[in-house]
Amino acid sequence: MLDWMGKTVFKIALVAILIVPISAFAEDFKTKAKQAYLIEAETGTVLFSKNEDQLIPPASLAKLMTMELVFDALKNGQLSLENEFEVSENAWRTGGAVSGTSTMFAEIHSSIPLADLIRGVIVQSGNDACIIIAEGMAGSEANFAARMTQRARELGFEKSVFANSTGLPDPKAGVTMRELALLARHIQQTYPDYYPIYSEEAFEWNGIYQRNRNPLLRSKIGVDGLKTGFTEESGYAIVSSIQRDGRRLFLAMSGMSSVKERAEEARRMLEWGLRAFEKKQLFAEGEIIGNAGVYGGEQSKIPLMADGPINIMVPISNPDRLKARIVYDWPLTAPVEEGRPVGKLKVWIGKNLTQQTPLYAAASVEEGPLHKRAFDALLELGQFWN
Repeated sequence: MLDWMGKTVFKIALVAILIVPISAFAEDFKTKAKQAYLIEAETGTVLFSKNEDQLIPPASLAKLMTMELVFDALKNGQLSLENEFEVSENAWRTGGAVSGTSTMFAEIHSSIPLADLIRGVIVQSGNDACIIIAEGMAGSEANFAARMTQRARELGFEKSVFANSTGLPDPKAGVTMRELALLARHIQQTYPDYYPIYSEEAFEWNGIYQRNRNPLLRSKIGVDGLKTGFTEESGYAIVSSIQRDGRRLFLAMSGMSSVKERAEEARRMLEWGLRAFEKKQLFAEGEIIGNAGVYGGEQSKIPLMADGPINIMVPISNPDRLKARIVYDWPLTAPVEEGRPVGKLKVWIGKNLTQQTPLYAAASVEEGPLHKRAFDALLELGQFWN
C-alpha cells in the first residue's frame, strides 16, 4: 500500500507466468446438484465447482461445525469423553422424541456421557444430542451458535453463519459448499482420533437402534464420512469424503431432488474425481519459484519459495495449458526477512482457478542506502502516474 499526494493506492503484481503443457478435463462433467465443490485432500486442488459460494440453509450439515467445536475442546483438554451433560426440557422438546425431527431419543433430565452424545450427533443426526452439547458447553444454544460462527471465521470461512447447533430452519443461517468441503477436510486432518466415528454404520441408544444416514457408507467404494442434510428450500445435500488407492477427495453438494438422486450424484462425482485426474509436481521442495520486486532494498528482487513441494491434480486427457502466476502486494518494502509470507502461487486450468499456495521470502533483503531508496521512489512515482 502506497500513499502518494494524499491518495492511498493498492497495487497487485502478477509475475512469473508459467505455461506448462498438461491435460484438460477428461469430460465436460455435469451434475444435477445446484451447488457443488470437489477438492483433492493432499494438494487442495479444486476438481469441480458450481455455485460453490452461494449461501444456502445449512440443515443438518451445520452439525459438522458443532462437532468441530467438540473435537477442538477434546483436543485442547477442555472436555473429556467421560464428561456428562444433562438433558434439559428445551433439548427434549426441540430435538427429542416429541419434536418429530431426527433424534437420539434422549430422556428428559437424564445425564449422557459425551462419547455417546457424539455418536448421537454423527451417526443418528440427533438434534437433541446437538442441543444437549451446546447447552452443556456454552450455557445456551444461542451462545454456542455464536461460537460456531466465530470458529468459522477463525478457520478462514468468511461467509457461513450458524444460528443453532442443529441446522434446524432459521433465516439467519447460511453455509456454502466451498466452506463445508474445506471444513470436512479440516476435521479429517486435524482430528484423526475422532474422524473414524463418521464411518460407524449404526448406533443404539435408549434401546433404539439407528443406522447412519449416509447411504454411501454402505456402497463399499471407499466413502468414510461425513453428513447428509435436507431442507424444503434447498433440497437434499451431502458432505462426503472418499479414500481409495492412496487418494482422498472431499465433496459438498446440494440442491438434489430426492434421497436417491443425492446418493447417485455424489457417488458419480466422487468416482469421476478419482478416475479423471492424476498428480503432477510443479515445484520440488526448496525450489525457487520466482522473484518479487523490493522497494528501497539493497537488492531489487527477492526469491520466493513454498514451504514444501507443490503438487497439483491435473485432468488426464485432451491437451491443454496450465497457467500459474505469482501474486503479491507490490512493491514489497525493505527490509524483508527470510520466511516472511509474501504472496501466493495461483494455478489455473483453462479458466478455472484450481489451486492457491502461500509463498515465502527465500532470503532476506536489508534496507538499501539513501540513493537507492530515492531511485526506487522515482520509479514508483513513474508507475503511479502511468
